[in-house]
Amino acid sequence: MLATLALGLPLLATARDGNIDKVNGSVHVEAGQQAGNVSSVNGALHIDDGATVQKASTVNGAVELGDKAQAGKLGTVNGSISLGSYSKVSGEVSTVNGSIHLGNGAEVGGKLDNVNGAIVLDGAHVAGGIATVAGDITVGANSHVEGGILVDKPNQGRFHWGSERTPVIVIGPHAVVQGTLEFRREVVLKVSDSAQIGPVKGATVVKFSGANP
Repeated sequence: MLATLALGLPLLATARDGNIDKVNGSVHVEAGQQAGNVSSVNGALHIDDGATVQKASTVNGAVELGDKAQAGKLGTVNGSISLGSYSKVSGEVSTVNGSIHLGNGAEVGGKLDNVNGAIVLDGAHVAGGIATVAGDITVGANSHVEGGILVDKPNQGRFHWGSERTPVIVIGPHAVVQGTLEFRREVVLKVSDSAQIGPVKGATVVKFSGANP
């Protein structure tokens, strides 16, 4: 293991429920394996199909959860996060600068949030709500969100989080969003005429028919 770390090569999880920590380099948990907390500072995290981890976190790098894989929590600062079909995350899925994509049948038990980057649900379920500042949100056809949606205003202090562009929020055909859809900055909100949503604060609903706006 020390030799692998020294060479900066991808590290495979071989110990059941063992933690894997790296500074530089990607981490790879192979299909069907189990690991504890998986982390890196500068590197991507790849959790293959059917694998299970307690937590996967990095600072600079993407986090990829394969089909039917499971995790307690996923997080990165600068990088995208993707969940494969029928994967499950019991807790939060969070990034600062990066997109988030949930595949068909994926489930997130906690909150889904970022600051910058698109958030896309393809027939997925989020139980803890969705939050962003500058990202577009697409709650795709047949997706289900509990806990509402929040688009917060950019930080007006010394550090300005979020771009000046207007986020576009799309609620697709037969999608369901339970809870309040709250918008603390200007957005474009497009809702399918077959979707079901909760109360809307701070935006005007633009209805559309068909598969896409």
